[in-house]
This record gives sequence, structure tokens and C-alpha cells, in this order.
Amino acid sequence: MDVVTGNDRPRALGERPGIAVAIGNFDGVHVGHRHVLTRLLSLARHRGLPAWVYTFDPAPTAILVPERHQPRLLQLDRKLALLEELGVDGVIIEEFSPSFAAQTAAGFAATTLAQRLGAEVIVVGWDFRFGVGRGGDVDALRAALPKVSIEQVPPLLVDDTPVSSSRIRRLVLSGDVAAAAGLLGRPHRIRGQVIHGEARGRTIGFPTANISVPSELCLPGNGVYAVRVILDGESLPGVLNIGQRPTFSGTELRIEAHVLDWSGDLYGQSLDVDVIAALRSEQRFPSAEALVAQIQVDVANARALLAPQAEEFTE
Repeated sequence: MDVVTGNDRPRALGERPGIAVAIGNFDGVHVGHRHVLTRLLSLARHRGLPAWVYTFDPAPTAILVPERHQPRLLQLDRKLALLEELGVDGVIIEEFSPSFAAQTAAGFAATTLAQRLGAEVIVVGWDFRFGVGRGGDVDALRAALPKVSIEQVPPLLVDDTPVSSSRIRRLVLSGDVAAAAGLLGRPHRIRGQVIHGEARGRTIGFPTANISVPSELCLPGNGVYAVRVILDGESLPGVLNIGQRPTFSGTELRIEAHVLDWSGDLYGQSLDVDVIAALRSEQRFPSAEALVAQIQVDVANARALLAPQAEEFTE
């Protein structure tokens, strides 16, 4: 898959006159996004055009309304990997800036979509808006590009409600990662680097990998979760704790993963953790011994929950 950044025309096109393109942020590449991208691929193949995705980095809300900007479901590299798995031919990453956001809807359509990209087919989602002040909709796009085939894909409904990144984000933040996984089409994944901690888990018999996660990534709410930790392409069962460790009077947020029946040195490694299900909320215990007893219960519950899952893992 080709990836283009900046103002370049997709290099893979060569002298080809145009592309089929889906426009959107695609945070999560969830089942609703796949609904849109499946239509893009179908139209592109029918017309004999390459299928491209046009997306943004940073996210538009980070520039336009930073006070309301929400954490991402996916880091950019993970988003690109998932788009490639779906079979798109390329991704255009537009740097979203105040000057870019100031374009009129008609100006963006003419300059970027028609002239720079040579779009012959455009596919957008049900909530598509564009241009300064989000003033343009699909009707404005059709008016600006009358010779381009433009299709707006209706929402994918689950429980009579459209699937959206914001809906999934709320589920993750509340700790309902199982419901979020149903809308994502896979478990919510967090990725971070293993750093040195206080080694307290090792002293109580449950060594943990302390994970430093980028602040932009959406984290499940504080609590204990059954997880699968990805090590060398293998998916291993584990327990994840997210919280301040109130039993030890902690004040800083810590993300700690205990991999079941595994030992080794993970310091400095980048670790992927698929969060499967919530086990319990964060709580303060009267003693370290009481905490250990609860961790033993957490581990047993995680084993029981994760055992029915297929052990085979495909990245």
C-alpha cells in the first residue's frame, strides 16, 4: 500500500487520470468505516480505478476545537496497517492545519479533490461535512464536482444506533471494552513502551510490565481487565491494571500488564495489549495480603474468560 503525505499527488498513479477515494478521519477503522470502505473498493474495482483513502493527521478537532478533542482509538501506524489489511491501494495523509481548515468547501473540492487527486469516484460516510466551519455537505460536494461520481453511504446501525468513533470511545472510556469490541470488529488495543517501575508487582508474586502509552491514545477507565498480550506474534493471556494503585497510596496513573505463565525481560520493548473484558473496578484494599488474594481471583477469572478463545493469533 502506498502512503502519501503533504501536497503530493499519489505517486502510484503515474499518468493515470484519477482515483476512487473515500474521505474521512477513520479513527478506529471500525465496522462502520468498513461499511464505507467496502463500498469504495466495490466501486473502484467496477470502474477499474485504484482505491485510496484520504485522511488527516492531526485530527481536525485537535486544531479546530482542542478543548473538545478526544483521545484517539488508533495511533496512525495502526490505522494504516488496518487500512492495508482491508485492501485499499493507498492512503493520502493530509496535514490538518488552521490554513487548511480555512478553505471553503468549493475551494477544497476544486483544488484538492479535482485538480490534485483527480478524483473520479468519491465515497463519504453518513455524517460527512467539509470546508470552513464544516459548512459543506454531500450536496455541496456534488454541486462543486458535477462530473464526479459521489456516493454517500448510509450509517451502519447496531441496536438502532449508528456506529461511530465517538460511540466506541465512550464505551472504552467507561470500561465496557466488550461492547466496544463488537463495534470495532476486534478488541480495543493499546500500544506503549515497557518502562521501569517500582517492581512492586514482583515483590508480591505478580510481576508486571509497566507500559507508557502516548497521551493521545484512548484508554479504558480505571480498573482490572482480562487481556491478550502480543509477544513475538503470539497472543498470550494476561491481566491489565489501569489506575493509581490506591492500596499503596499511589497518585499517578499506571498501566501494568501481568502476562500469565510467562517470564522474561520486556524493558524497552513496544507492547501491544488487546483489552478483552472488564474484570472489576479499581479499589483500595486494607493490606497487601488482601490485594494479593484479589489478584489471585482476577487471574483465575481471566483464565476462565480467555480459555474459550482461539489461541491462534494473526496480526
